Amino acid sequence: MMYDPQPTASHYVNGAYLEDTSGTPIPVIYPATGEVIATVYAATPAVIDAALAAAEAAQKLWAKVSPRERGRVLTRAAQIMRERNHDLSVLETRDTGKPLQETLVADATSGADALEYFGGIAAGLTGEHIPLGEDWVYTIREALGVCVGIGAWNYPTQIACWKGAPALACGNAMVFKPSETTPLCALKIAEILTEAGAPAGLFNVVQGMGEVGSALVTDPRVAKVSLTGSVPTGRKVYAAAAEQMKHVTMELGGKSPLVIFDDADLDNAVSGAINGNFYSSGQVCSNGTRVFVQKGIKEAFLARLAERLKNAVIGDPLDEATSFGPMVSERQMQIVQGYINKGRAEGARLISGGGRVERDGFFLEPTVFADVTDDMTIAREEIFGPVMAVLDFDTEAEAIARANATEFGLSAGVFTRDLSRAHRVIGQLRAGSCFINSYNDAPVEAPFGGVKASGVGRENSKAALDHWSQLKSVYVRMGDVEAAF
Repeated sequence: MMYDPQPTASHYVNGAYLEDTSGTPIPVIYPATGEVIATVYAATPAVIDAALAAAEAAQKLWAKVSPRERGRVLTRAAQIMRERNHDLSVLETRDTGKPLQETLVADATSGADALEYFGGIAAGLTGEHIPLGEDWVYTIREALGVCVGIGAWNYPTQIACWKGAPALACGNAMVFKPSETTPLCALKIAEILTEAGAPAGLFNVVQGMGEVGSALVTDPRVAKVSLTGSVPTGRKVYAAAAEQMKHVTMELGGKSPLVIFDDADLDNAVSGAINGNFYSSGQVCSNGTRVFVQKGIKEAFLARLAERLKNAVIGDPLDEATSFGPMVSERQMQIVQGYINKGRAEGARLISGGGRVERDGFFLEPTVFADVTDDMTIAREEIFGPVMAVLDFDTEAEAIARANATEFGLSAGVFTRDLSRAHRVIGQLRAGSCFINSYNDAPVEAPFGGVKASGVGRENSKAALDHWSQLKSVYVRMGDVEAAF
């Protein structure tokens, strides 16, 4: 069965689809053609209230379910996702414009990985026993309660699972708001979780823009907010959550450095730079968009890169031969075009690309600028599109200092054959998710998140359990209690 892009209804609340057409209509546009393929409606206050009430009721029941049984539900959901990977991938491609070649291996599969991983470790949610002579303390890991997840448009399926899986494993319920640009796939995750045995109301999906997010974040029933998005949005949401002392995880943007030394394997370094700049048409928060290339290898690197970019297959994203798709929206394309114009105006040397592709939809050519300096706009601001800035450097110390001279700190990468240098440099780069002789791998087993303006908290791995649960400590006195009087 192929999924119809037009969902049964806009929202998924209390285990079923829910429609309320009095909300603002949100057109869903297929980025490869610009055509409207579906319409959903923003959640009204009544829908938001229904979702939070359903989550609150479901969470009380779910927290009483043994962690092992919670894990089984998540594992079953992962299995269903894998069985339907093709249909989920096609829907993801229609929602985001990302090539099917990519969504088949990176989107629903990584979502299923998260459900499977947290399903597997749910039974290990234990506390500890702390002996104090005769007395002792024990700790209990408890759920937070109702959690809100706010998704970004670049990885809608993956983000719903990266937030939903650890939240549910720890005994929480979730209300998830996808990006209004890509509202379709999270509904399928909600549907699959119900099918896998999650109680009605455990994972709800409501659509909408910023005001819906704001209503969710500020509701007193909500214990935790997890956002994937831009730094300006993150600052607003973090402040609103802090007002009510809510737990937060913020996975925000970056302007990450990729440092390539003279002794690097040239083709591997070029591959890393391509993955870190052009995968998902450059719409990845951890991208290594400041590519620092040591002067001795610079011209060889640029020549090989230009040669390799000729192999990009730009075309219909639903054709598996296509390896490079459109931007997610016309607005995003215009933002990136603005940055390309600034790069030219500020004197960067255009090596390849720079234009719009002559076809329907929101396609931009993979673009590379060389001779970029640290003060250029394209070297300082997150572009979130297929634009690579190549900067040159002389010494290791210089590369480290310049790589760290940014408000961001999500990712960093180093390419070199010298292993001691690799670890030494990564050890000094201020970023949360780093790579040596690779770039942008994000297995669920590894913590993911940033430092500085790039965020707070970690997603994935065992570290995520600390962000989706809280500890209760219980002091047990075995003898008599002494008192002053």
